[in-house]
Amino acid sequence: MIFLVTLAFKNLARHKRRTLITAGAIAVGIMMYIFIDSMLEGADVESVRNMKWYETSSARIYHEDYWDNRFQKPLDIHIVNPDLIVRRLINGGFPAAKRIEFAGDMILGSDDFGVDGNMSVVVTAIDPEKDFDVFHFKDTLIQGRFLEEDEDAIVMGSWFAEDIGAEIGHWITIVTRGYGGFFEAMDLEIVGIVNCPNPNVNRTLIMMPFDTADEYLAMDGASTEINIKISGSQNQNEDIAAIENILKDSELNVLSWRELASDYLANTKSDRAGSALILLLIVIIASVGISNTMLMVILERTKELGMMSSMGMSEKRIRATFLIEAAGIGLVGSLLGVALGILADLFLIYVGIDYGFMMRDLDLGYRIQAIFRGVWNPGTMTQAFFAGIFISAAVAFLPIERALKMDITSCLKHL
Repeated sequence: MIFLVTLAFKNLARHKRRTLITAGAIAVGIMMYIFIDSMLEGADVESVRNMKWYETSSARIYHEDYWDNRFQKPLDIHIVNPDLIVRRLINGGFPAAKRIEFAGDMILGSDDFGVDGNMSVVVTAIDPEKDFDVFHFKDTLIQGRFLEEDEDAIVMGSWFAEDIGAEIGHWITIVTRGYGGFFEAMDLEIVGIVNCPNPNVNRTLIMMPFDTADEYLAMDGASTEINIKISGSQNQNEDIAAIENILKDSELNVLSWRELASDYLANTKSDRAGSALILLLIVIIASVGISNTMLMVILERTKELGMMSSMGMSEKRIRATFLIEAAGIGLVGSLLGVALGILADLFLIYVGIDYGFMMRDLDLGYRIQAIFRGVWNPGTMTQAFFAGIFISAAVAFLPIERALKMDITSCLKHL
């Protein structure tokens, strides 16, 4: 076996240019696979973080009938006495904050916005005292100030404010239905604009104080949801079980961020399918490159093949020699591809790719505002390394078998 390996690598060294060209094709495919996998994994990690920090929280409590009707934003399916539940959660080690989410029409006046207009919006009423314990809006303010209790004011996302031409001090009117079905109009001043890493929030966010919404909507202290922060993710199932124990004997359900973000997680699965497509391209590149290379090798070395057979070398040993040679090309390509993949990962992790020009007007599904960063993916690198070697050897098998079917006389005619 040592002789066969030595012979195969001597043959590779004799044809350095051909070996490097074929290995280079494999290396590019492997590098692209590592690069795209790192970018998708990094986008997923950052998106999950930005969802939990600005959108879904780690977990959320609803009335048991709310989830099936969530798109209607009903106020009559609510949590009675949310303050008591929030205190229990905090005492249990889970930061929590109540919220009211409702739909309405936002009316813009020509005095502040130049033209009269209206649009459908979703408004979130927050507890200014406890909301920062769950969400991470504290460092996102770019203009004005945050909300205070019992004031007729709103804070909105920066992209939303830019789209409608809103500025600090402008007034808007929210028309909605309160609890019980009556119509209510709320005149609210824009006191703050936030810009967070979550583009979905920047596009749609309107926040007002909980007490103000409670009074206008006649909620009598009730909330539509309670958001919870769970530190870490190792024992999240245990934490959810502990929260459910706090809620026992009630009409309330707790949903993890995975359940709240089920649509996003479904989209990431399709993105992973794109990553698998890159692996398929590697297979195609390796198949075409190695097959052509081995076919040329065999045609050029037909007389050598005949001499090896005439000297008594068995088909098994000849086959092994050429397979080792093909695997050697794959080894060179895999080593080069992983090295290039590491360099690509270094760029992604420490510099990233700025897609801000796309994310502003195009919703790609990711909760990333501009810069896509990667993560280290040693598992993918290992998988790609061995796949390059295996595929190189596998696709060379048929050309080798074809050559072995030639008899010694036909081979020696090339002398």
